[in-house]
Amino acid sequence: MTTIADATISRANGRRKGLSARHREWIAGYLFVLPDALGLFLFLGVPMLLSLMLSVYEVNGFGGYNFVGAKNYIRMWHDPLFWKGARVTALYAVMLVPSLYVTGLGLALLVQQTNRFNAVIRSMFFAPNMVSLVVVALVWQFMVIDKIGVVGQTMASLGLPAISFLGDPNFALITVVLVSVWFLMGFYMLIFLGGLQDIPKEYYEAAMIDGAGPVKRFRYITLPLLKPTSFFVFMVSMVAAVAGAQAFDIIYVMTKGGPANSTAVLIVYIYQQAFSFGAFGYAAAMSSILVIALMAVTAIFFAVTRGGRFDHAE
Repeated sequence: MTTIADATISRANGRRKGLSARHREWIAGYLFVLPDALGLFLFLGVPMLLSLMLSVYEVNGFGGYNFVGAKNYIRMWHDPLFWKGARVTALYAVMLVPSLYVTGLGLALLVQQTNRFNAVIRSMFFAPNMVSLVVVALVWQFMVIDKIGVVGQTMASLGLPAISFLGDPNFALITVVLVSVWFLMGFYMLIFLGGLQDIPKEYYEAAMIDGAGPVKRFRYITLPLLKPTSFFVFMVSMVAAVAGAQAFDIIYVMTKGGPANSTAVLIVYIYQQAFSFGAFGYAAAMSSILVIALMAVTAIFFAVTRGGRFDHAE
């Protein structure tokens, strides 16, 4: 009996040892991620698959489906407005993403000290995110509209030349980018603020003892230790610039893609094709290409930065 009991206990201990603490942590992590992953699959993955399927059909909007194969993609290849939208989208992202990085990090550095004054400043910068994007776009449209806008009147009182911020193709996209930066910089300020607060203060104290000034401390301590946060900011802001709410809401309300399609990013052009012209199949084809391109850029960025770790093998 003693031998059998000892063998049973030994097998039980073996089973307990078979699942290491690291494996238990992995299982717990996957279980925590599972609800969010299911939500993403149901509300993002399934619509993306349906859009890909719809892209090979011609849809009239009244329940009629006609299989056309690659016709929508061939049409896209020969559509100059599609390529114009792609160029505008790329330009919009190139201007917006670095601007959000610089402004978000700059504001975080200014208000990283914890006190009542900085708490008020943080709230002020984050306040625009609590307002509807449509309201923000309407207010800014009223402010920069020609002749009667407060910005134009202020420039006229200062003797500056009048500028049609939304009517001139040379200024419309820049105006939209500035409004987007004003709206989003408080959000990215909080993200950078969290990253800054995770940096141990002992590093800065040791650098000050060694005689390092503010510039060197920022270059050799702050920036390197903010690489994971920077990776997150670049990824989120890039997705927001290409297919985010402000890429559609602000532009559509303020300019509707004009003038002369100078602000017609792809997501606006897709909306116009689907809901203004009823070309749902063509819009689905463009959406599929946009998603594939965004996933490819994201994969390349992950590969280059090693998932945001930026550590390269020697």
